[in-house]
Amino acid sequence: MKAIEGKLVLSFSYKSSQRTVEPYILGFDDRHQLILSAVQLSGGRGAGFRTFHVSELSNLAVTDQKFYGKHPDYNPRDPLFEEKIAQVAA
Repeated sequence: MKAIEGKLVLSFSYKSSQRTVEPYILGFDDRHQLILSAVQLSGGRGAGFRTFHVSELSNLAVTDQKFYGKHPDYNPRDPLFEEKIAQVAA
């Protein structure tokens, strides 16, 4: 939540790949699994919005790098989320 509120870039391992992301929404899906919607900057299959299952993240670190929170593909009403814990203000 600190990273979303402060608009700070995250770094973590996910599916055997190091990722760097701009976190936008943290919350629960319809199966009550904790998920993160974020813009992937590096790692995985390239840049763009991705959804990550938080239980599969490792080596999570909040960086000092800030982001603007104005990505054109950001949907503050993302239907994947049944309940939101934190999100970037629209």
